[in-house]
Amino acid sequence: MTRTCSLSRTILILTAALCITHHNVSAEPLKKSAGRTIIAPLLADPLEPKIAVMPSLSERTLQLDIGTSPDLYQSESGEFAVGVDFGTYSRLKRTNEFKFPVDAVDYLFGVNASWKKPFNSDTLPFDTLSAKVKLSHISAHFEDGHYDATNGQWITQPEWSGTIPFTYSREFVNLVLALSSPEHRLYAGYQYLYHTLPSGINPHAFQAGFELSTPGNSYIATDFKLLPIWQPSLEATRGHRGTWNLQAGIRLNNIGLEKVRVACNYYSGISRQGMYFYHPESFTSAGVIIDF
Repeated sequence: MTRTCSLSRTILILTAALCITHHNVSAEPLKKSAGRTIIAPLLADPLEPKIAVMPSLSERTLQLDIGTSPDLYQSESGEFAVGVDFGTYSRLKRTNEFKFPVDAVDYLFGVNASWKKPFNSDTLPFDTLSAKVKLSHISAHFEDGHYDATNGQWITQPEWSGTIPFTYSREFVNLVLALSSPEHRLYAGYQYLYHTLPSGINPHAFQAGFELSTPGNSYIATDFKLLPIWQPSLEATRGHRGTWNLQAGIRLNNIGLEKVRVACNYYSGISRQGMYFYHPESFTSAGVIIDF
């Protein structure tokens, strides 16, 4: 399969706007940066680089993520940083005898720049404004779990009118702005897709989310995206569809595992796997996530 990789120079776009009020709760902080990043990872974003094992509770599949997003440079003030993103996002099938053939996998790499600024406010329940811009490449592939060895052919999908497997590659710029405090965070984002295979994809996507710390080292978080809808008859996208990822979890701080969380997800919308970008899905999963 042909794999396309192209990255252009980093563009830094910093703007600020967002206003909300929320009643504070008595709880542990959501996530403190341990020095690797000045901005903590988004908890419920399915494409945030992380290590995660999340078996589906509604079908015989397993999500396996392996990735990291460290800062390579941080300013002395701790308000600006430049880092890298590396991640793989896999959909595995669960079969007998503890076998997990890979159905589909996405590979992401890129660079990022982060900025944050503390502030004081008598009206807002936040104390930090932050922004993060990413320049990324992602490619998607079918693997052995999507191949019918008995008949010697790839498994086809009724929603897809093209050949399988097909070349999938995207390059994009993503910007996220956030207001946060130790107990909660509100964010909004925009993604511009400047190169894609297949072509005909609407270049604009939108994101919003909220994270709230709750007692006992637990939290709830939601990530919402408006993603382009693929129309097979047109071989192009028309309109957008909402895609939700709702997550409730608990950090294992009490046993010394601060970076580890046990979580339950409900996902509904367009598949996160690039090879299924035309396919809506809904499922519940639960497992372990490790943040680095």
